[in-house]
Amino acid sequence: MRQAIVFDLDGTLIDSAKDITVAFQQACVVCGHPEPAAEHVRNLIGRPLREMFHHFLPDADMDQLILAYRAHYDDHCTVYTRFYPEVLDVLSELRRRGYLLAVATTKVPRVARRVSEKMGLTMHMDHIQGTEGFPHKPEPDVIFTALDALEAQGLWMVGDTTADVLAGKAAGLKTYGVTWGTHGRDVLETVHPDVISDDLKGLLEVCPPLNIL
Repeated sequence: MRQAIVFDLDGTLIDSAKDITVAFQQACVVCGHPEPAAEHVRNLIGRPLREMFHHFLPDADMDQLILAYRAHYDDHCTVYTRFYPEVLDVLSELRRRGYLLAVATTKVPRVARRVSEKMGLTMHMDHIQGTEGFPHKPEPDVIFTALDALEAQGLWMVGDTTADVLAGKAAGLKTYGVTWGTHGRDVLETVHPDVISDDLKGLLEVCPPLNIL
């Protein structure tokens, strides 16, 4: 069975915080609520939208807010979004070494695919898996679903939040925490990933070339 490496998307491969934050703020305003501070929104990125909105507006119409968010985000999802340094080089090298690569994100599948297409990420991955119809991370369902689609054995889960690390552990994968996203090194250390790194190239040190017949 082929071996696969699974990646979170936002805060791990792409710096999408500003596009998500702007869409979140716009949704609040359109629905008649105060605009939350950008830094407070950024601290919640990676959680399901419903949880994010509930944090600020527990008594509001969550469905209305989510629809407003998606109406803005669908058309503006990559205005400010950029790849983190060395991401595409590392992905290309991992595929050259024989690994299957998958995204496992909290985004719903349609949006995950849209962002990946617009960013030019899809061509570097073997599967893009969003979360819909099953529990979000830190539950491992999105990882298992991605691995099932690939018919592969999971090796590493790479992510920027404690939820990514806990989901990877629950799925039986080794975990690689990156420090440039939502959670810094001090927060990631609380869930004890196998590796915490300031550099994605460190993944190449723990993923040697595979012998593929």
